[in-house]
Amino acid sequence: MALQNYENHRRQVAGYSALLLIIAATFVGACVNLYQSLGDHQRLYSASLLVVLSGCVFFAAGYARTFALKAQDRAIRAEENLRHYVMAGSLLDSRLSPRQIVALRFASDQEFVGLARQAAEEGMAPDQIKRAVRDWRADTYRV
Repeated sequence: MALQNYENHRRQVAGYSALLLIIAATFVGACVNLYQSLGDHQRLYSASLLVVLSGCVFFAAGYARTFALKAQDRAIRAEENLRHYVMAGSLLDSRLSPRQIVALRFASDQEFVGLARQAAEEGMAPDQIKRAVRDWRADTYRV
């Protein structure tokens, strides 16, 4: 595995993307089926049920991804707060947003405290924080 850096730190799961495409195609197909069933009362119920169910599956897949990322973000915030406390003797600045803290996880120990202070004082965007990291600390567990 290549060393992680700003250019390659984002991780895309091909299977998840393919699954979303399949679910979206199923939803479109179900909508077409519903449209074609509008005049046929025997097929209308099952066609409308397929639209509702495929829509629910699409939202459930989205929520599953969102909830997992939120849980990871909470764990990262706790880890980085502890890391800052060990290094600086205080918790992270309360002006830092959760997204800024998540971005700070890539900073090496040598630059972490200074970059956290700079991010809080200047209100740096998460992408700016990642670009400011000179010595990248890989996070290979994030999905």
